[in-house]
Amino acid sequence: METQQILQALANLNVSDRLKIAEAALKLVLQEQNSLTKDEQKRQLKLAAMTAIEDYAPDGELNIFSDLDGEDFYEYPDEDLK
Repeated sequence: METQQILQALANLNVSDRLKIAEAALKLVLQEQNSLTKDEQKRQLKLAAMTAIEDYAPDGELNIFSDLDGEDFYEYPDEDLK
């Protein structure tokens, strides 16, 4: 079964069955991660870091709110907090 077929089939399942599938999938991923050698783990971390570089670029997703840097925030009087 292809990934797209699995994703389409998930839409037809109830929440309980979806959660069972998600749990089983996560367990498989953890088992695979735990079976990796140190070199394989380092390779995966390096790949993840290279993938994340785009997010930290000047127009990346993680910098989207930096446009708000330096803007004033409204200060509420202390009596409003009580």
